[in-house]
Amino acid sequence: MGKLVVTEFITLDGVIEAPGGGEAFDKGGWAFKFNRGDAGNKFKIDELMAADAQLLGRVTYAGFAKAWPTMNTDEFGQKMNSMPKYVVSSTLDKVEWTGSKLVKGEVAAEVLKLKKEPGHDLLLSGSGQVFNALMHENLIDLYRFMLHPLVIGKGKRLFTNGVDQRVLELAETKMFGSGIVILEYRPAKRS
Repeated sequence: MGKLVVTEFITLDGVIEAPGGGEAFDKGGWAFKFNRGDAGNKFKIDELMAADAQLLGRVTYAGFAKAWPTMNTDEFGQKMNSMPKYVVSSTLDKVEWTGSKLVKGEVAAEVLKLKKEPGHDLLLSGSGQVFNALMHENLIDLYRFMLHPLVIGKGKRLFTNGVDQRVLELAETKMFGSGIVILEYRPAKRS
């Protein structure tokens, strides 16, 4: 069975909104204030290369689909543009970025079906609503947070109010560039 890896750019106060800019958020682009260095860049390339497909919410898809089709000159851009992309949306009628397929209906059931297909390790980037829905259904196999040493004070946070309590086990940590820390967690084994 495939696995679902969540990867999130996140601030110390839990904000995930518009790390690369492009949204109508006055604090957008905050991730670019930090240099993750060659090792951090390699980490992101390796992360993408290990995935068979991406899972994206509507807002993240819109931002990616606007930017990535024109960035096809390196291995990262080529993989982004060629890999399958599953877009979760109840409002979109079609998706046009190469390799994109629309996922409508019960998200958890669709993701479970995808995970059961051979060669379907999924990478979920951003997409806070999708993240929370899949976390609620215990479908996330690895939580990967790229923690930036920044407090923004406002913006969309990853964990929504009312989220069920979760116990996670620390799997790995790394530090890159100007204080960016990778924190990887797995769901705790139930006893």
